Amino acid sequence: MDRVNRESKLPLYHQLYEILRDKIVHGEWQPGTMLPSETELVSQYQVSRITVRQVLDLLAKERLIYRQRGRGTFVAHPTIEQTLVRIVSFTDDMRQRGFRPGTVVLTSALIPAPQKIAKLLEIEPGEELAYLKRLRLADEEPMSIEESHLVHRFCPGVLQGDYASTPLREELERRYGIRWSRATQVIRAVQATPEIAQSLAVSPQSALLCIERVSYSQQNIPVEFLRIFYRGDKYELCAELTG
Repeated sequence: MDRVNRESKLPLYHQLYEILRDKIVHGEWQPGTMLPSETELVSQYQVSRITVRQVLDLLAKERLIYRQRGRGTFVAHPTIEQTLVRIVSFTDDMRQRGFRPGTVVLTSALIPAPQKIAKLLEIEPGEELAYLKRLRLADEEPMSIEESHLVHRFCPGVLQGDYASTPLREELERRYGIRWSRATQVIRAVQATPEIAQSLAVSPQSALLCIERVSYSQQNIPVEFLRIFYRGDKYELCAELTG
């Protein structure tokens, strides 16, 4: 069925919802596909703009579509389940799931260690850190923002790498022999600031998952403090527990 039936007892919005949902669920509209505009949907299905908006709101609440200001409405990728028991790089994780990973470097600089981060990294406040802020993409869709704080004396010159195309984790191992052996992390819910919301293509104050992680080298030395902001509509965190 690709048209609404005005003789049906089902409300028009419900019929249109089923039509558009079927296109997404059955793969006619693939993840990342731009939906027709509201005007085009009104014309195609001969319903009101209010009906179209009601349907799009329902699909957005189900996380089947997402809106990007100034661009349009797109079919969403399935929610990504992030395991809590392994240290997996974003690039490897996305490739294993069949997505095309992408990275945009937002900031790259040497900074003095703030007191809180210095304590976590077991260094003196003010010691030099290599700070790298990256926007992570899956099939060109914004997924997360990562802020890496690396103790620079363990990886001098690390910011010279091209981290739009090379994973930081690979560079640390190849150039400096640093491999993550373990990590500790804290997870909390936060609201998107206007700056983060713009980068992640979400509304300000949208729910985000924030992970703060300290990663240790194979010598059990804390080398990196990593802060990650995940889109709340794209990630689920899972862990297996035993009793």
